Amino acid sequence: MSRAFPLAGLLRLRQLQQDRAAGELAAANVRMRETHEARAEAYNALETSQTLSDAVDAATMNAIAAARASSRSMLADLNALGTRHTAEVEAARAEFSSARARSVGLEKLEGKFVEAEAAEDLRAEQTILDELAGSAWHRRQKEAH
Repeated sequence: MSRAFPLAGLLRLRQLQQDRAAGELAAANVRMRETHEARAEAYNALETSQTLSDAVDAATMNAIAAARASSRSMLADLNALGTRHTAEVEAARAEFSSARARSVGLEKLEGKFVEAEAAEDLRAEQTILDELAGSAWHRRQKEAH
């Protein structure tokens, strides 16, 4: 009869940690992608507003200049946010790699344990079969004499 893997609880904990780290990495990637998209949209909006031909008076020109300044400020903020999100992705990736490494070692140990238990079960079964065959042979020998 096979025994349970003695480190099964620790393995499950490591797998949960790995799953959590994978979730955090996925969330960090989503945040970074959203920031890149927002930055691309802001660049697009700024590019389409580059014409001063719509400015018919000083007030309109001042409004266009203010909108551009605001857009540049927003782009600077988005670039800073993008840098922060990139750092978060790298940290989450490192944490996931670390959690995965801790799980892999235990998974390999579990695999070896399962193989050893299966081999032991087969040995025990073979021993029983050998004993049964030997007993039957001895019975037949006694009956023949």
